[in-house]
Amino acid sequence: MTEKNQSVISQFLLLGLPIPQEQQQLFYALFMAMYLTTVLGKLIIIILILLNSHLHTPMYLFLSNLSFSDLCFSSVTMPKMLQNMQSQVPSIPYAGCLAQLYFYLYFADLESFLLVVMAYDRYVAICFPPHYTIIMSPKLCVSLVLLSWVLTIFHAMLHTLLVARLSFCKNNVIPHFFCDISPLLKLSCSDTHVNELVIFIMGGLAIVIPFLLIVMSYARIVSSILKVPSVRGIYKVFSTCGSHLSVVSLFYGTIIGLYLCPSANNSTVKETVMAMMYTVVTPMLNPFIYSLRNRDMKEALVRVLCKKKIPICL
Repeated sequence: MTEKNQSVISQFLLLGLPIPQEQQQLFYALFMAMYLTTVLGKLIIIILILLNSHLHTPMYLFLSNLSFSDLCFSSVTMPKMLQNMQSQVPSIPYAGCLAQLYFYLYFADLESFLLVVMAYDRYVAICFPPHYTIIMSPKLCVSLVLLSWVLTIFHAMLHTLLVARLSFCKNNVIPHFFCDISPLLKLSCSDTHVNELVIFIMGGLAIVIPFLLIVMSYARIVSSILKVPSVRGIYKVFSTCGSHLSVVSLFYGTIIGLYLCPSANNSTVKETVMAMMYTVVTPMLNPFIYSLRNRDMKEALVRVLCKKKIPICL
């Protein structure tokens, strides 16, 4: 940002969610409970995987990274939103806004890449079970995770730098609860065609291509199972892939609907509610999806509780 722009805009005002004043405290308590549930659920998954040697497998290596990514993803937006709900002036500094945008994009992209890696893991496990341990070697698993973490740096940095070059004039009010890229582009008084073009191109690389790779992986899995139809085979698919498919549907459904298939009729309120779905609701539901549909996670939790001699084991 130039010196002139810095003297005009030093902070943004986040309007937050369209909640009536008399209901602010109720929703504050609700969102605080949702955020704490998200944090607790993610930490339980990560700790269970670390403590239980039975879960030291490629699938759970990826799941622990996904859980950590989800935890950070929610923490980028939720604490600031909760703080602003209790503030008379819900503001965020210019530099803080860019930082929030960067980490929001970073962890959203990271989740997208990790979901692809998890889909590939399930594809190998079901379609090539005799060769699973050879193909999904520790070296390959660590490389896939590191690649996911590194690739997202460039994508998030590119969008953040492109926003940083924009000028923001008198209007500094963002009709959102965090610094999302779309309201920032609408707020700018600069030409945003380059930004929009990069969003379209990079959106295809970071969202559409990973989504298609996941669909292809599961198409191959279904095709493989149908070649030797059996109740046990179908049960295996749903038991090992059901939780992953649920998370993929929640994550990509809202992201694609909001960013890649925007409607001219979409109001600011509708966009804000959809953003709330994938930044708050989806990360909160993920631990329940994985724990309730995953036998290994439930058994690991019981083993930990029994080790600690919790009454549930008596």
